[in-house]
Amino acid sequence: MKSSLKNVISSLPSKLFFALSSRNLLNWMPDKPYLSALWQAHFHRVYPWKNPRTFNEKLQWLKANDHNPLYPTLVDKYAVRSYIADKIGEQYLIPLVGGPWNSFDEINFSQLPEQFVLKCTHDSGGVVICHGKDLFDMKSAREKIEKSLNRNYYWGGREWPYRDIQPRIIAEAYMANDSGNSLVDYKFYMFGGAARCILVCTNRSAKSNMNMTFFNPDWNRLPFERQYKNDPDELVKPENFEEMLSLAEQLSANLPFARIDLYEINHKVYFGEITLHPASGLGKFEPVEWDYKLGEWLDLERYFPGKFM
Repeated sequence: MKSSLKNVISSLPSKLFFALSSRNLLNWMPDKPYLSALWQAHFHRVYPWKNPRTFNEKLQWLKANDHNPLYPTLVDKYAVRSYIADKIGEQYLIPLVGGPWNSFDEINFSQLPEQFVLKCTHDSGGVVICHGKDLFDMKSAREKIEKSLNRNYYWGGREWPYRDIQPRIIAEAYMANDSGNSLVDYKFYMFGGAARCILVCTNRSAKSNMNMTFFNPDWNRLPFERQYKNDPDELVKPENFEEMLSLAEQLSANLPFARIDLYEINHKVYFGEITLHPASGLGKFEPVEWDYKLGEWLDLERYFPGKFM
């Protein structure tokens, strides 16, 4: 009965699959069958457990098989702060101005500065920005944060590191460039501790019109897109690029893959976050051959010898 049900689930369209998953109706499925069904629903082909080749395929394999005990610390937005301070120095941390708190009601907003950023520590997307207390929509902020606190981020994409993280809230300083230019997010794709490409996120305030542009370490544009369009404007290499590259190498050493997110704000480098499975291994490449190219860079055999015989 369960086997036939799994086959039905595997054939579901992507939106319906995610609708069922978001309501915790698929939590009964073990990780590998769930990931197989997720893959089928999203890419409309069978997932190749014995021979993953593309970047997305290998990220699914890592989700199911790479349970490094360090990973929950790396993706916990509060716990990682101590790790970063020990690894590269606390000067790279965006200042903490409040928390951690276990609930929205614990937050004493009178003690927070005029501008701040609320973040849930256990997921992706649980963020509320306060540009000024007079404009702050407390009701909307509460709804978003409480919804995030009540969600276990692990269940949707079966990203193991998130499974047992304690849901908490922190407040970070609101960071802005003195020049008035919006912040640029530099995401270093690190394969075995080596940078092979850098994703530059611009126009983030535009939401659906955000741009994502890939560069190689020599700061030449790479000829592919993933989820969002390339920025049509010229993007200048950050002045502290070599420092950023060194930090990314230190933070990704001995890991098969990690995306290290950094900012350059007022001529200084700041840590953003560490992501182990970008887009949960479901981000489509255009053209698709770059999914295979990044897959070649992710050497699973080096870290898991004999697992693909």
